[in-house]
Amino acid sequence: MPPISATAPFAGRTVHRVGYGAMQLERLHDDRDAAVALLRHAIDLGVNHIDTAEFYGNTFVNGVIRDALRPGDDVLVVSKVGADPNPEGPIRLRPAQRPHELRASVEDNLRTLGTEQIGVVNLRRLDTRPGLKAEGDQLVDLDDQLEVMTAMRDEGKIGAIGLSSVTLEILRRALPAGIACVQNAYSLVSREDEDMLELCVAEDIAWVPFFPLGGAFPGLPKVTDEPVVHTVAESLGHTPSQIGLAWLLHHAPNVHLIPGTATAGHLEENVAAGAIVFDDATLATLDAVPSRSQDMALG
Repeated sequence: MPPISATAPFAGRTVHRVGYGAMQLERLHDDRDAAVALLRHAIDLGVNHIDTAEFYGNTFVNGVIRDALRPGDDVLVVSKVGADPNPEGPIRLRPAQRPHELRASVEDNLRTLGTEQIGVVNLRRLDTRPGLKAEGDQLVDLDDQLEVMTAMRDEGKIGAIGLSSVTLEILRRALPAGIACVQNAYSLVSREDEDMLELCVAEDIAWVPFFPLGGAFPGLPKVTDEPVVHTVAESLGHTPSQIGLAWLLHHAPNVHLIPGTATAGHLEENVAAGAIVFDDATLATLDAVPSRSQDMALG
């Protein structure tokens, strides 16, 4: 099998397929300099796709990105709207799905990132688990949401529109608006969105799985719990996590990864996963790992 491509199209650009999910920078809240240094290290390693959100660390993470990026870095920053910080609540997020809330969230992101345009903004619909679900007045029609998202794109506040936590039906309805990427929970052990991934391949839409190793909530299956993954990792001299990430890159050409970490060593391992090559037999062995429904796992 030939080496997988190190880069792939994303929102009209070509970026490295292993990016960085900035949520874990919140763990460095008490050491801002370390957070900035870690992000700079990611960029030095070739990472040019950073995924963030206003609610990560209640604006802390966006501030770190603002401080870390320099003119000429040419980094694609992707944020998301559809939920806002709720630091005093039992869950530190609250749904924010109504059109005026989406616009306010984009404006907040622009301010805390210190930029005039965000490369991509994902509309996190909250249609699927795991995570928050929209209820009551937060159940908003897709067309109303896309109207304000496309307006902000026309105004230049957003470079491109993505979707997150959506169903196949919602993606199909949204296609005429021009969708750059889809972020859904997806991993070797949770592949119920295979039909959606195939549609994204056909439509040249980037597939950016969150929870790429599963197991982000209690009861969810974990890639690193699979004996086959450990066997492959030992035979190739890599970690089970690296094998799980590399499988995603082999599985479809439009996959972009955004693994997060708060340590330099783990960051380097994640980036190195992009260079792992499987032969046909190894890939077939991993492909045979059963997929487990996340909804069933969560009860």
